[in-house]
Amino acid sequence: MRKTKPKKRILLPDPKFHDSYVTRFVNNLMIQGKKSIAYRIFYDALDIIGEKMKDSDKAPLEIWKKALENVTPQVEVKSRRVGGANFQVPTEVRPERKISISMKNLIMYARKRSGHTMADKLAAEIMAAFNNEGASYKRKEDMHKMAEANKAFAHFRF
Repeated sequence: MRKTKPKKRILLPDPKFHDSYVTRFVNNLMIQGKKSIAYRIFYDALDIIGEKMKDSDKAPLEIWKKALENVTPQVEVKSRRVGGANFQVPTEVRPERKISISMKNLIMYARKRSGHTMADKLAAEIMAAFNNEGASYKRKEDMHKMAEANKAFAHFRF
């Protein structure tokens, strides 16, 4: 590489929970720079989770963190060209990328859900992920199955 790597930007923690992961999630949730709306959607979703899961002894933020953990992939497949053929090579996911993938998948499948408001859809997807179900959890399972199926090509790793 000729250029130096860009410096990591430090994210300020969110105003309510003082957690930088929440800020990162909200930044992924945000559309067209509307951060205050994204914060409102996220906080409303956590309120909905708090109401619906009263019997659970965990706080809504802990439920969200557990849901993120449940949809975080450990391995993924990357396309690698070897001798005129493309192979799906299983590789481990870097820690930063794990977080990014899990957040983006959770948001993407929440947007695709049916529901009245985005807060409702996000809350439903988070609760589904917390219970090891839902589309974002299925996506993680599919990634793992693909990696398992292509385990024979692991020696092509770069």
